[in-house]
Amino acid sequence: MEIVGEFVRVESDPDHPTVAVLRLDRPKVNALNAAVTAEIAEAAGRVSADEAVRAVVVYGGERVFVAGADIKEMADRTAAQMREYARDLQNALSLVARIPKPVVAAVTGYALGGGLELALAADFRVAGAGARLGVPEIQLGVIPGAGGTQRLPRLVGPARAKEMIFSGRHVKAEEALEIGLVDRVVPDEEVYAAAVELVARYADGPAVALAAAKEAVDRGLETDLDTGLEIERLHFSGLFATEDQRTGMRSFVEQGPGKASFSGR
Repeated sequence: MEIVGEFVRVESDPDHPTVAVLRLDRPKVNALNAAVTAEIAEAAGRVSADEAVRAVVVYGGERVFVAGADIKEMADRTAAQMREYARDLQNALSLVARIPKPVVAAVTGYALGGGLELALAADFRVAGAGARLGVPEIQLGVIPGAGGTQRLPRLVGPARAKEMIFSGRHVKAEEALEIGLVDRVVPDEEVYAAAVELVARYADGPAVALAAAKEAVDRGLETDLDTGLEIERLHFSGLFATEDQRTGMRSFVEQGPGKASFSGR
């Protein structure tokens, strides 16, 4: 697939055609403005609906992921205007978070503010050794407004998240790995390839089951244990209506584990 916007394009990885790359390209630092936000939302919706896409990489290029929101665009806005602005940005990143396929953020350079919040919307994060991540909004007299106060503590715990949010400091890649903010650290020049490798392993898997697993985990984290278990039960039993369940169990009985070829239906 190929979708070209002014600042965001979606294309297939040349070596893994079922892996879509959501590529941000707004020089110089991919700052998030209203136009970029709208294009992220559109791209997320497209890859979610495209059955040919089995996994997604969010990538800002070799130099920088996203250095943050466009401060010049928002500096003189009123509180009422910013409520709408923040809602649009939250909605766009939530669409990324709800892509029913494995999603990895390939982080080079800076992932700050809205950039880190975009990376937090992915299932996994691969960072270059020189990457810097943070939520520096407190230094501007505000707080993160696109998921930073919610997704960050769910990932690294409330105390670590508060320390990052209260200080606004930049976290280096190795520390980010230690606290669970990223999942892999590789040389800067290997970030994209490592990110594709991470999600390509799921591209031939049972797509409906992967989507169910992702939704069960994500929704379960937002509720109590009993409700989460009910979500799990309903997804688990519902998968017995899929072709992949029949293929997987038949293959297991006849050939042993790990030999099934799934159709994604």
